[in-house]
Amino acid sequence: MIISHGVDLVDIHSTTRLLSDPDNNFLTRCFTYQEQQAAGHGTDRAAKLSGRLATKEAVMKALGTGFSQGVGFLSIEVVNLPSGAPSIVLHGEAQRKADILGIVSWLVSTSHEGTMAIASVIGIGIGIGN
Repeated sequence: MIISHGVDLVDIHSTTRLLSDPDNNFLTRCFTYQEQQAAGHGTDRAAKLSGRLATKEAVMKALGTGFSQGVGFLSIEVVNLPSGAPSIVLHGEAQRKADILGIVSWLVSTSHEGTMAIASVIGIGIGIGN
């Protein structure tokens, strides 16, 4: 059963600018160590991180919290399944909010093209009688 949906769009150029600012703690503020490692160091790093950032913001929308109620970027982790597909792992308040809403799993889709990255997430719950 679909509980909620969130979508977000991130400008890859903005991510590139944040990554290049030596005084900005963008990486540690927004991404777990595992997410930073998964993005690598290649030319598509900013695009990969933008997709993860869009996913995190889409999850916040699906949870109905935005940047509030103790839910922040580090409480939402985007991981890759062995197939390469993105998946969501929640921590702390984000997990508690998902539990309250009845979300037990997520459907995640991300893409990036040109200067934009997009993510769509659907929170799935167990329907009555299942």
